[in-house]
Amino acid sequence: MRALRVVGLHEDGKSLVLEDPASRTRFLLPADERLRAAARGDIARLGQIEIELESQMRPREIQARIRAGESVEQVASSAGVSTQRVERFAYPVLLERSRTAELAQSAHPVREDGPDVQTLGEVIAYAFGVRGHDYNQAAWDAWRGDDGKWVVVLRWKAGRSDNRAHWSFSPGAHGGTVHALDENAEVLLNPNSYVAPRTVRALAPARDSVVQPTLDAVEEPRAIEGPDEGDDETREIPRVPGESDGDDAEQPRTKAKKNHPIVPSWEDVLLGVRTQRG
Repeated sequence: MRALRVVGLHEDGKSLVLEDPASRTRFLLPADERLRAAARGDIARLGQIEIELESQMRPREIQARIRAGESVEQVASSAGVSTQRVERFAYPVLLERSRTAELAQSAHPVREDGPDVQTLGEVIAYAFGVRGHDYNQAAWDAWRGDDGKWVVVLRWKAGRSDNRAHWSFSPGAHGGTVHALDENAEVLLNPNSYVAPRTVRALAPARDSVVQPTLDAVEEPRAIEGPDEGDDETREIPRVPGESDGDDAEQPRTKAKKNHPIVPSWEDVLLGVRTQRG
């Protein structure tokens, strides 16, 4: 390996002029980042530069992918380079996306009868208030689609679900216009049609068994009784016409069975005979 000596800086200001002392042959060496890292003895930076040079993704392609909606981490993973290198080229594009999302909030949603008087940001803020969402926690972003038009996206969290709504944005006079691209975007543009979900009432659990009525709860049919009923336990036998009071005193009172009154037969009534039935 031949040793070269430094002659000086080239007239272009970007290269060093080297010379072979033996042959007087001169060489031109670009004064790039690798040379500066080598002059500092930064071995780690030299290795990183080699990895970056092996990547086939150029700065223009990096910016195109960022503008199309990819993140810095996604592009770095696809290119096989560090996020720091991607950030250097992605930074101006990310600013462009952020600025476009901000402008879209001042655009007017297009409805059936024409552009709305209110802006997109005003309509969405009202819709979030109707639904009880925190509008300050929502995040806006924008990217350029394959057709060259800007797409604006709103991301927000409701409960445990992550939600998104997309609009197409056309810059123009008075803030431009936006058109809904999905169902979430259409719903947010019509906040007055929102119906709050009903609260489900909790019902008591069904009992495992049905209570059957007991025998005591069932009323037995009562026997047809006369108008001058006495006690159910003791009841006097009807008196036959023509009998004396003395006979009545001698005759003992008979206890009738409960709910079964003793009624004399017609023969006993006609013959004047008192019959005792057990």
